[in-house]
Amino acid sequence: MAALNIHPSINNGLTKGDPNFKGGKLQCHCKSSPVEVTLGGNVLHNHACGCSKCWKPAGSLFSVVAVIPRDQLKVTANGDKLKIVDSSAVIQRNACKDCGVHLFGRIENEHPFHGLDFVHVELSNEKGWQEPQFAAFVSSIIEQGFNPARIDDVRSKLKSTGLETYDALSPPLMDAIATWTAKKNGKLPQEK
Repeated sequence: MAALNIHPSINNGLTKGDPNFKGGKLQCHCKSSPVEVTLGGNVLHNHACGCSKCWKPAGSLFSVVAVIPRDQLKVTANGDKLKIVDSSAVIQRNACKDCGVHLFGRIENEHPFHGLDFVHVELSNEKGWQEPQFAAFVSSIIEQGFNPARIDDVRSKLKSTGLETYDALSPPLMDAIATWTAKKNGKLPQEK
């Protein structure tokens, strides 16, 4: 049975992050004039994602993606190389036109996660970023051609590294979406 390439930062176990980590720089894969994004703090809700939209390292089944408040993300070099991958998507993923790496995703429309940017901290040389906390949209890898007979192997591999697996987001994030929606629809009171 072929080994599973979940993601390079997960395949051999997780490296615990530093809760006091102050942030750092992400860079695309270009050898010259890379796009650089500076994050002014640590990330939240870092997770393995099996969806078809997130950028994944070559050969990996999952991306590893986290969020950071929008005001803590600044494009600090070669921003002219960025392009939006799919302007019709909820998350406007900004990728380098030359190497294709996604530097950040931003939600511009009304959405529960508006104000948070999606980032891939594996694009940083600094150590201390929050480690992945869970695995989301696991069954989505089947839609991309993964053999459904091996999905239990994937779930077992993820769980053996300490990641709970979901076919949506984690329960706290799903609760946040449902709460936002209920407030928007007048089912729960708005906070003042």
